[in-house]
Amino acid sequence: MDFEGILFIYIVIILSAVFHEYAHAWAAFSLGDPTAKNEGRLTLNPIAHMDPFGTVFLPLLLLFVGGAFIGYAKPVPYNPYNLRDQVYGSAKVAVAGPASNFLIAVIFAMVLRFMEIDPIYRDLLSFVVLVNIFLGLFNLIPIPPLDGSKLLHVFFPNNPLSGGGVANIFLALMIAFLFIAPLAQFLFRVLTGIHF
Repeated sequence: MDFEGILFIYIVIILSAVFHEYAHAWAAFSLGDPTAKNEGRLTLNPIAHMDPFGTVFLPLLLLFVGGAFIGYAKPVPYNPYNLRDQVYGSAKVAVAGPASNFLIAVIFAMVLRFMEIDPIYRDLLSFVVLVNIFLGLFNLIPIPPLDGSKLLHVFFPNNPLSGGGVANIFLALMIAFLFIAPLAQFLFRVLTGIHF
């Protein structure tokens, strides 16, 4: 993969992750918690959400060395006790991130499905759609520290999963490669009508 291709992949994934974190901050603020806003996280400025290791060093190293991508943005802080909805507020904040990725995917998928686009741009937009479907699904895995674990905790407070250790990350990655990746490709075909 050439430098331009790697750079494009990096930018798409990082901007998608930034929009994801902004959605968490917006949901928390709209439900009455100003924590993220007070800490400068209620913004689409990528710098506010970037973690030096997880957003810059690790993903760029992996992209240039092996063509793979693993990375993360800084989690958005919020205080669940400030939320007006004390029953489902935390679930709404958690689901806002993946929902933002699905929204991006659907918008660009509709462009691909209903507009005539140059093949080069079609490939670029296809990547945007696929990445956001994958990010949305991946973050719904009910394993800490992913958003799905927070949803699970709201509905099942006594669930046995807790913490966010390295073992959980490896388990989530295994699930992602075995199940999330093919599901994301299936949903991509459904939304866009494009077959690989």
